[in-house]
Amino acid sequence: MQHNTRRKPRITISEGDYNRLSNLAAAFSQRSPEIAASLTEEIDRARIVSDQSITAAVVRMGSGVTYVVDGNQSKTVTLVYPGDANIEEGRISITTPVGTALIGLKAGQSISFATRTGQIHDLTVVEVTQARQHAVA
Repeated sequence: MQHNTRRKPRITISEGDYNRLSNLAAAFSQRSPEIAASLTEEIDRARIVSDQSITAAVVRMGSGVTYVVDGNQSKTVTLVYPGDANIEEGRISITTPVGTALIGLKAGQSISFATRTGQIHDLTVVEVTQARQHAVA
């Protein structure tokens, strides 16, 4: 049941994120099968790379992302797991339609995604920043 007429962009996900997101999708399969299916579809089409070799340009869990939806004003969020989500603080869950759309993209890439009401929107990543937890001297 493919809604999008446009092909989805190539995405890259680190092994660590892939494993955690696979487990998350499995956990959601009973209570929210549509969320689980959407997340599984995204991560299953990704190119999986080692945690060490993933580039800082790729949206991954914990990334800061500036994006535009349908050409409107840009938003900056941090992509997080559901338990850490807080929309007032700009922490968006991977299990939201926007969160699932963002994973694995790079600046300049666009993707069409469906909201929970079925509306189709175009999202474009403007900038990706990584948390400074892995500072290199």
